[in-house]
Amino acid sequence: MIIINRSVEKRYNQYSRHLQETFNCKVYKVTIDAGFSCPNRDGEISKNGCIFCDSGGSFSQAHSSLLPVEKQLEESISRLKERFGAEKFISYFQAFSNTYAPVETLKSLYDRSLSHPDVVGLSIGTRPDCVDEEKIRLISSYTKDYLVWAEYGLQTVHNRTLELINRGHEFEDFVKAVEITKNRGIKICAHVIIGLPGETRQDMLQTAKILAEMGIDGVKLHLLCVLKDTELEKMYNQGRVQLLSMGEYVEVVCDFLEQLPPSTTIHRIAGNGLKKILVAPQWLCEKFKVLNMIDRELEKRVSCQGKLYNKA
Repeated sequence: MIIINRSVEKRYNQYSRHLQETFNCKVYKVTIDAGFSCPNRDGEISKNGCIFCDSGGSFSQAHSSLLPVEKQLEESISRLKERFGAEKFISYFQAFSNTYAPVETLKSLYDRSLSHPDVVGLSIGTRPDCVDEEKIRLISSYTKDYLVWAEYGLQTVHNRTLELINRGHEFEDFVKAVEITKNRGIKICAHVIIGLPGETRQDMLQTAKILAEMGIDGVKLHLLCVLKDTELEKMYNQGRVQLLSMGEYVEVVCDFLEQLPPSTTIHRIAGNGLKKILVAPQWLCEKFKVLNMIDRELEKRVSCQGKLYNKA
């Protein structure tokens, strides 16, 4: 039997509400650019990068790695307090692969990101092939005092798609990363892209089902979008890539949510779009319209996250 908590309003386990209930106040993520690179860009794997990734490494904020971590924190926290009434914060290492450095370097950066008294958590975005036992031990050491997330860029469980998008790792690398991260006090969030080239709806739902089976703590859903000066832009202009419509995306997201356990926190299901570098689809910028459509579609289905989740 599925119980829908009407007081929560959403029919999925929204991460922002989860944080509010955990800390009893408004908690916001503060994005940090620490100047990391990526093995899929610096030549260790390749120099081409993923076909969808722009020169900013999916970093959406105005900060520059030229600013010290502490200064980035201070500026963002001040702005978020004033604009949204935020009270506590999670330091989020977002751009590129934020475990792609020696442990000593990582420790210094992570320590500095936790220096502000209002920071209660640490979230580290990285590739699943950029962690090892030593790095996970370091990240785990912060769990005694902070909420800690490892955000792994999976994108899809299908190796043929990972090869097509020039991801530079396989699904098995994600499995290994999860194995060494689990049971260390670290929460695991998987990043998934909806609408990757060549994937059917069943392919996308297979990703959801496997993540559900693996017991992943959180999921962040992205729409495949075309950014300027990427390999994907060339493919799009050549007519080799077909993007999802808003309605198609909403339907797939709702299908995806139905497959996930109710306990999985949903970190994101709609983005704002990087207007200056966004080529397509332009509807990506209509975040609140998309969110409302997802709410209405779940209500129309009399459904919610976990409806089709089979624990057995």
